[in-house]
Amino acid sequence: MLAKRFNGRLEILSLIIIFIFIALISRLGYLQMAQGQYYGRLADGNRIRLIPIMAPRGIFYDRNGVAMVSSRPGFTVSLLPISGPVPDEVINKLAGILNVNVMEIKTKLSQHTGSFEPIRVKTDVGPDIVTKIEERRSELPGVVIEIQPLRNYVNNELAAHIFGYVSEINDVELEKRKTDGYKAGDIVGKFGLEKVYDKEIRGVDGGNQVEVDVSGRPVQVIGKKDPVPGHNLILTIDQRIQKAAEAAIDEQLAYLQSKTEFTKAKAAAAVVLNPKTGEVLAMVSRPTFNPNLFNGGISAKDWQALNENPYHPMDNKAISGEYPPGSTFKIITGAAALELGKVTPAEKILDTGTHWIIPKRNAGGEALGWINFREALAKSDNVYFYEMGNRLGIDNLEKYARMFGLGTVTGINLQGESEGLVANRRYKAKVYEEEWYLSETFDAAIGQGFQLATPLQMAVIISEIANGGHRYKPNLVSKITDPHGQVIKTFAPEEVGQVSISDSTLNLIRESLRDVAQEGGTATEAFGDFPVAIAGKTGTAENSHGHDHGWFVGYGPYEDPRIAVAIVVEQGGFGASSAVPIAKKVMEAAFNINQTPADSAIIRRPQTAL
Repeated sequence: MLAKRFNGRLEILSLIIIFIFIALISRLGYLQMAQGQYYGRLADGNRIRLIPIMAPRGIFYDRNGVAMVSSRPGFTVSLLPISGPVPDEVINKLAGILNVNVMEIKTKLSQHTGSFEPIRVKTDVGPDIVTKIEERRSELPGVVIEIQPLRNYVNNELAAHIFGYVSEINDVELEKRKTDGYKAGDIVGKFGLEKVYDKEIRGVDGGNQVEVDVSGRPVQVIGKKDPVPGHNLILTIDQRIQKAAEAAIDEQLAYLQSKTEFTKAKAAAAVVLNPKTGEVLAMVSRPTFNPNLFNGGISAKDWQALNENPYHPMDNKAISGEYPPGSTFKIITGAAALELGKVTPAEKILDTGTHWIIPKRNAGGEALGWINFREALAKSDNVYFYEMGNRLGIDNLEKYARMFGLGTVTGINLQGESEGLVANRRYKAKVYEEEWYLSETFDAAIGQGFQLATPLQMAVIISEIANGGHRYKPNLVSKITDPHGQVIKTFAPEEVGQVSISDSTLNLIRESLRDVAQEGGTATEAFGDFPVAIAGKTGTAENSHGHDHGWFVGYGPYEDPRIAVAIVVEQGGFGASSAVPIAKKVMEAAFNINQTPADSAIIRRPQTAL
């Protein structure tokens, strides 16, 4: 009986065991057959990673084919998520090696939650960092070293305000650009042409599909998609003229600070245009910065030095600096007076050194006696132009200033351009709630008081005089090409306005500006015996915060203008002694005068002749 009962229980237990095995085998078969691919993908996800390969940004070439901005390979330290959050121990060790804040790394990790892509922690690290990480590989699971293209500004500070710089995209930028395919960790242009043409020059990232070990270290490459480099920019800039302009400004500022009373002459700007097209041949702003410092994230020390510099090296003063134009504005006052019949070329006005209605004087109290228009402009006589302001009135001065393009942006393909200010009744009434006075018209007539202009605006004005009254939009890019050199887009000269003055007025102004550079003119010392005929105008702008600012605008050759310049030296004193020497060296470079073989040795393309 007992044996029979035992055998029955054994049969039941056997059936249960058999049922369990059948269930396990069925489940195993189901997992392998029906769900095999799904779980295979999950397993691969634990050992296979897609490591992006950043596309090199496009190259910037000057107008003669000289590479000014390129890319170079550099080491990047990244964290590759393996399974779950990166341990604090790893973060702390990595922060110590890289000398970065722990929270900085954690912030980067939080921005990539759920991502299996490498998270870039620091770029452009040196071989010493790479060595330290490799030596401690077992302690740093998930830490990988990538070789990525880094921006290379070939000549460091040269043309920094034109090029700008690149850095990692921030939260605000990412929110705005998500729909354009940007993602956390991307390197984007922050300033200058790098920002304006970021979409065109950033390229398309590639990637490696790699198998990694338990430490997150790549073992083998399973698949690869090559990155596509970004488009290139062919600039209008002439590197040789750019270098000459920057060297001339640096030399002049050093001289003024060390050899004269103008010890605070530490800022300046210059713009060089082709007056027939609006192409920017050079643009300089001082003080400046080195955009290479931003590769891998600028150090706190370097950032502090830039931010605390009272002369604001990050500002592009050529397009954003607003200065009283001083006597360079007399070009506009003279054009208005002649066109409206307020004076004739032959009429002479008595300059006793002080105007007879309001006791405003000439610089230095000089008196030139009876002078006509041509003499007054060539010698920059204030009393004569005070009288022109008296005859014109502020409304006519405003009308002609706006006709020449003041009071509005030029439209150059850079961000951050200022409008300047044209002196007018409405502005004073709105801001100061006061009526307009004749003395303020006198100031406006010689480029003082409320009048404000940028160096770029003044370069456009002198270009209008040089080319017969045509206003072209200033431009820094002539072509966009693909990585193989095929032209994607060409930028033709764009005329955006005209100055409606007669040929007789224009010719008289041009003759007067030519006299500035000849015997008796304010720029005679620099250009009196210059081998190329130059026309121009000096200016000295009063500055309530220190010494006067020095100006010069000019063009050449006189008969067939190909170069137009505008230069301002903050707190440099008279324009004849502060700005004109810079202009002379720019003109020498432009016309290949007194240049060394090294200065002249550049690759030239036939279509880029000035």
